[in-house]
Amino acid sequence: MADLIEFLKSLILTTVQIDKKYRETAPEIISQLSAFAESSDERWVIDLWVEPRQSAVKKVVDRWWSRYGLLVFMPATLAIVWCAIPFPQYPLPDDGDQDNPSKPHKRPGYGSANVEVNFWFFLFVYYGFYNATALVWITKVFNLYNLNWWPKMLGFPVTVSLIAIVSLGVPVPLYLIPETRFLTNHNTSWISWTFCVMAMPVAIAFLILMTNERHIGLRHSLSETQRIFTTSWWTGEPDTLSRPDRRRRNVPGDLWEHDVLQSHGRPRPQGVAMRRRWLPASFIRFLWFCVALFIGLMAYVLGEAYAELYLQTLPHNSLETVVYVYGWIITVHLLDALTGWVLGIREGERVGSYPLSWVFKLYFMLTYQTYVRSLYARLRTPTQFIVLQILSSTSLVILTPLMMTETFHKIMCVLGLNGQTYGSYQKLQTRNVFIRFLAENASMATFLGSVLVLHYGANKEVYPYFAFDGNNLDGDLSDQYNLNLTVYFSAITWVCELVASVAVRGLIRVCFKVDVGLEGKLDLAVWPELLPTCVAVMLHVLQNMMFSIVRLQFH
Repeated sequence: MADLIEFLKSLILTTVQIDKKYRETAPEIISQLSAFAESSDERWVIDLWVEPRQSAVKKVVDRWWSRYGLLVFMPATLAIVWCAIPFPQYPLPDDGDQDNPSKPHKRPGYGSANVEVNFWFFLFVYYGFYNATALVWITKVFNLYNLNWWPKMLGFPVTVSLIAIVSLGVPVPLYLIPETRFLTNHNTSWISWTFCVMAMPVAIAFLILMTNERHIGLRHSLSETQRIFTTSWWTGEPDTLSRPDRRRRNVPGDLWEHDVLQSHGRPRPQGVAMRRRWLPASFIRFLWFCVALFIGLMAYVLGEAYAELYLQTLPHNSLETVVYVYGWIITVHLLDALTGWVLGIREGERVGSYPLSWVFKLYFMLTYQTYVRSLYARLRTPTQFIVLQILSSTSLVILTPLMMTETFHKIMCVLGLNGQTYGSYQKLQTRNVFIRFLAENASMATFLGSVLVLHYGANKEVYPYFAFDGNNLDGDLSDQYNLNLTVYFSAITWVCELVASVAVRGLIRVCFKVDVGLEGKLDLAVWPELLPTCVAVMLHVLQNMMFSIVRLQFH
């Protein structure tokens, strides 16, 4: 951009020398170009990431290379760079006591810590960036919901700074107190604390709504004309949930009730009951939104438990591997379906937000993909890779077009599992194919990149899961995993996934006259906030994949 601006300036100056009539306008044009050059980078950041504009997002997503560069390789690169930042490392203490319970023991699967790491580096650099990404993701999801979760009197920067201070400050005493230091060596402790940090914005938004009395309905009386269009005009129920006048708060309840009855001319006990029970649709919508967030956060915790169970029972044969993978896939799809029902896509359906359903579909699709990718490092034979890939590609190429047929849609409607029109149903299925393409490629790019960077990089001892040297595994497991097998067959798997994706896109275009790439591009252009939200959620989930396998032993 700077080179282009300089070229334009020189071109203008040359033109001025040739033709005198441009001399008066040349300085103004040059100043405008200089101002544009200074503000172009800032404008690009604001228009794409802070306050996305349709024109800017449309320009980016129209080109396939920039679209997938931002949505696939950008979050993958950030995740790889984050986990590759060298930890300050120290050798494990050698006290000659093999039975010392304070020393890490070799474990199957993830491996055990080979070195001690600096706690403060981990807290402020590694964990700090992880928490920052989580807060950005939550904030962007609230942006899609059209609600600011921070108090107006504090503002976003101050509120986020306070949460960041709390998120980094609470683990410090746990580390400094000898009796609680053991908690800091467990990934589960950090993951649970991140769960709490991510729940803070939700709790703050809930408190703000409660303080503003959004949960008790209308705060202003309706006119007689407005009341005609409410049930209160026809049933004689109160049209407002306003509280008694604060100036009469010291009057006994029976006297206050007597005055109300006198002013209205007749008793209205039913209205009093309604006053306590009624909740506005906006508040109920927010509660549904909180439920969706809770399910999404719990999916990560369940994934950690599921992966730990699998890795603690290694080795497995091909059948056990398939049972594990598809057991996890079924679990994620059930949680995804539940979240999709909670969110809805049409106005009036609980949350009723198509962009939110888009983002949560990506979150669940990427969550299950990341755990499957991590499993690749513990496959022992080419046969296990082949079996998994055959099942995956077959289900994508055959089942996806069948599920998009009108007959399948009618069956779903008859069973009561779907209430959408065929056009809406087809649109969602097309969207899901596009989202799956993003999730598969981002997760595989991150996995392969992180395997190579962590195996050959400075953090090899911090991530023994990718060491493949047998020193971190018990017994017969030491010779059953190797780098070449993992990288080679993971790359072949990636190529097969790309071929299957192209095949299913071609089938959808031929059979249903729908372009998957175009539909995904239109979604991103119509809802520009989707772009930064998707990048944030992808980076956070990819970081989860790496955070779950780091081995912590603090110096």
